[in-house]
Amino acid sequence: MNIAVFCGSWTGENDIWIKAAEELGNWIGEKGHTLVYGGGGSGLMGVIASKVYGSGGQVIGVVPEDVDFIRNRPHDYVTKLIYTKDMSDRNKKMFETADAFIALPGGVGTLDEISEAITLTKIGVMDKKSVLFNRKGFYDPLRALFYGMEKEGFMTAESMSHVMFSDDLKEIERFISV
Repeated sequence: MNIAVFCGSWTGENDIWIKAAEELGNWIGEKGHTLVYGGGGSGLMGVIASKVYGSGGQVIGVVPEDVDFIRNRPHDYVTKLIYTKDMSDRNKKMFETADAFIALPGGVGTLDEISEAITLTKIGVMDKKSVLFNRKGFYDPLRALFYGMEKEGFMTAESMSHVMFSDDLKEIERFISV
């Protein structure tokens, strides 16, 4: 299974995020899955790529040609590098290539990517699961916002059945395998 992981290009202020990326990366590699990610070597992106590769998994980096700071730093552990025209094409290629999506902690870019993946399934463009890796309740505010949207009639729980908040790898595996 190709699993796209969206995450920070920084490691954050707490080693718990590095540990989460290491655990997820080891799990992806040990299960024989392939990582699809932004191709960088810094932050949580670099941590997860090195762990997937070190655990025997394949690593696909998807990098836009027109963004020098990304193009000039593909990670050493990328086993296949795909160049795209720009960031929009990069996201599209990642959505096409992945069978499921997981968001580790990250910033606005991470939130943008996982939100688009969730939306594309919600509106029927694709049929893929999305997981918000909710270590230490990182994504609890987003979950509360989703509940608020449901409460106010802007979406239904059924329309979000393809989304999970969890950091339990066994639970995640069952969820994305269905």
